[in-house]
Amino acid sequence: LNKTTMNPQFSIAPTHLHNPAVENTMTSADPGLISHRNQFEPYVNNGGTVVGIAGKDFVVIGADTRMSVGYTILSREYSKVSPLTSKCLITSSGMASDCSTLNKTIKYRLTNYNHEFKKEPTTSAVAQLLSNTLYSRRFFPYYAFNLVCGLDEEGKGVVYGYDAVGSYDEVGCAAQGSAGDLIQPVLDNQFGNGNDKSITETRETVIDVFSSATERDLYTGDGLDVYVLSKDGLQHERVPLRRD
Repeated sequence: LNKTTMNPQFSIAPTHLHNPAVENTMTSADPGLISHRNQFEPYVNNGGTVVGIAGKDFVVIGADTRMSVGYTILSREYSKVSPLTSKCLITSSGMASDCSTLNKTIKYRLTNYNHEFKKEPTTSAVAQLLSNTLYSRRFFPYYAFNLVCGLDEEGKGVVYGYDAVGSYDEVGCAAQGSAGDLIQPVLDNQFGNGNDKSITETRETVIDVFSSATERDLYTGDGLDVYVLSKDGLQHERVPLRRD
């Protein structure tokens, strides 16, 4: 059965949808009806905020756990951080389905790399791979705004920031997402000339900026995933945020 005939909100049979006489009648009755019905919007912003801060021999990643559409909270436990290698993670905000698809695509290609070369790619190689993947979809981009965070070949913390079509740069700190414009000035003030803080101090800064952002951004909240990647391995904790 055709979906249109099964849905009671459609009062016109499918064979009439392209009848000029019917369309003219409907347009005169409600000028916005036809244009609204034919409108297609492939993207939706599910909100959320992600942050990455590089240190001398570590990197700290923060991401809230709220996924929402408009004023509706779809999930309070949605993770926006995904490990890619033992020395690299990706964190993404934007459209949840696009972020998930992008992460699966990157992991698939990294698995192929591991099988072919019998080793993990470097963080800089992963950053370039993500750039190429995003650019390959430049005419219908992933609605995903990403940070690749990890340790380079010398064990130094690195953060790569991206736009939607793959342009990227290595930065000391970055924020993406619905509260990115609120958090980025604070990060620039604290870490614009480099990060001399310890892991504990950097972690506390991440928690503080998210706590402040939740006071102004209703798309950020519920919980905060904090990841610390260093030579000692990957550590993860979840810190509660505002739930309203």
